[in-house]
Amino acid sequence: MEADITSQAVGLASNTDFSLWSLFLRADFIVKSVILMLIGCSIYSWAVIIEKFRLFKKINLESEEFEEKFWKSKSAETFYNSLPADVENPTALLFKDTMQSLLKAKSKTNLNERMTSILEVNIEKQISKIDKGFTFLATVGSTAPFIGLFGTVWGIMNSFQSIAISRNTSLAIVAPGIAEALFATALGLLAAIPAVVAYNKFNNDSKKYSQRLENFSKRFLSII
Repeated sequence: MEADITSQAVGLASNTDFSLWSLFLRADFIVKSVILMLIGCSIYSWAVIIEKFRLFKKINLESEEFEEKFWKSKSAETFYNSLPADVENPTALLFKDTMQSLLKAKSKTNLNERMTSILEVNIEKQISKIDKGFTFLATVGSTAPFIGLFGTVWGIMNSFQSIAISRNTSLAIVAPGIAEALFATALGLLAAIPAVVAYNKFNNDSKKYSQRLENFSKRFLSII
């Protein structure tokens, strides 16, 4: 039995193919699972990053156009009646939802206070939509290196077992296992770094847009 394992270990040592695909194929089930998980996290992270990049570019341009048209309109009610039914821009939706509440208000007492409260709720509602996916980026950024580290530790444990079984301390015996282990670490960092950078950028963009909505709300309240 030991002779078979020893010959297998020597066979691994003689395999000098260290391509990424070969490293994956030689890895055991645990390391393969870690690698696949990290690749999946990285792919989904990039999907979120691309989607959010397009989203912020779109809503910033549309918000500028909306505010420009709004402040040039004759009245808020006239502008509200001219809005399309399928409007998607957060600033336009904030205005639309607030105007609906304003037109439905039967009592005009304490109107300013009630509208302030409604605007705050609507701002929070729009920002929560924008922030969707941020939690995933933050989770990947904080956990992916540790998931990769787990795969690394497991791979190195397998390498030390190869040394013990083959009774050969040659680096060639453990080189494939260590390479697989370090591959898991590299994937962990590859998934985490873009996620962290993107999370920080988009979180900052979200705060700026939230401030933009608040500024619009204050100006809108002043004309009610």
